[in-house]
Amino acid sequence: MSSHEARARKLADRIRVVVAETLEKRVKDPRLGFITVTDARVTNDLREATVFYTVYGDETARAETAAALDSARGVLRSEVGRQTGVRFTPTLAFVADAVPENARHIEDLLRVAAAEDARVHQVAASASFAGAPDPYRAPPDDDAEDGAGADAAAERA
Repeated sequence: MSSHEARARKLADRIRVVVAETLEKRVKDPRLGFITVTDARVTNDLREATVFYTVYGDETARAETAAALDSARGVLRSEVGRQTGVRFTPTLAFVADAVPENARHIEDLLRVAAAEDARVHQVAASASFAGAPDPYRAPPDDDAEDGAGADAAAERA
């Protein structure tokens, strides 16, 4: 990892904290829902920052929060510049984080797979063999051969 990448990661972590604290303490927009800043990423030239967030609520709450973030972008960028002390304050872009929706979708898929597995196990428990229960030839009994061998030996004598 180069020093540029390390510096970008460190700045991104700081931006995430500053944006979250500023949203909590300074931004008083009623459209701002129950928001969680999940991540931030900064380009290696430190000019652009992308802030990822999630919002608890329905689609309306998400849309209103996106509008509130867009209108608070200037205040948030000023606060990032003041608290980070970088020469050029990066521009901020806000992106709704898809992780919760993806996790919910994966949980739904796992639930469907578990139900299908249970159905298959239920069908398998009541299933019977298509042919004989033991389709393989059994080796001849040694006792049967001994008995047949003794009879054959008696006949020869």
